[in-house]
Amino acid sequence: MPTVHHDGRDIYYECTGNGPVVVLLHSFLCDGEMWNQQLTALAGKYRVINVDLRGHGKSSVADTPLDIYAMTDDVIAVLDKEQVTSATWAGLSIGGMIALRAALTHPERVSGLILLDTHAGTETRFKIFKYKTMVAIAKLLGISPLLPTVAKLMFGKHTLESQPGLVEYWKKKFAAMSLVSIENVANALCARDSLNHRLSSITQPALVLVGHDDISLPPACSEALSARLPHAQINIIPRAGHLSTLEQPQAVNRAMLDYLTAYAQRKDSVTA
Repeated sequence: MPTVHHDGRDIYYECTGNGPVVVLLHSFLCDGEMWNQQLTALAGKYRVINVDLRGHGKSSVADTPLDIYAMTDDVIAVLDKEQVTSATWAGLSIGGMIALRAALTHPERVSGLILLDTHAGTETRFKIFKYKTMVAIAKLLGISPLLPTVAKLMFGKHTLESQPGLVEYWKKKFAAMSLVSIENVANALCARDSLNHRLSSITQPALVLVGHDDISLPPACSEALSARLPHAQINIIPRAGHLSTLEQPQAVNRAMLDYLTAYAQRKDSVTA
């Protein structure tokens, strides 16, 4: 099990395939398994580094306050261990927020961006209140009573109706995350800064993907993000909610592969 020890935490990741490097960063409450369908599609041509973010999956619990920049530095530590100088960063939701911050704080480490169901702005006051209330309920009663609400935030209406087995599987995974990690990562999301005024300085090519039925970060968020990035294209995925990689994997795979074929770094991206 490859891990890197950074900032007092063990960050778990997996490497698959060979070629230009693609880093995968999952959503809040998920882990690297979220990308299984994409791994199959990418590993034939790319070296894929699939990271479990701090507090998620097999990485250490997020048992102290943190911010999204700290999570960005965790990923940089993974790249350092793997001697990767630059990679395409693909992130969904908080994973996309991490990727954007990497492009701003470590631009030399980012050759391209794939930004799925994510946002460059701050959280709204209403959502901050809502999420903090949900965390308080979870601390008092456990996460189980909240799972129906969480499922509706994560999955689109089509998926909820047509793939109940997928939804139930991931509800169990959401419930397995430690409450202290949920609280600290949720606080990091609620406290995030706005990047909108800095997006024009990101020169890397970007693909912006969003589920048509995403109610957590609706398509308008991705449209605004794409409009502010100098070299971005947007693709709205039909019949997908927030977790588009799980809900419509083939459509996401096609979009990612088309982007990577056009823009992925072709030179060796590993330090000599």
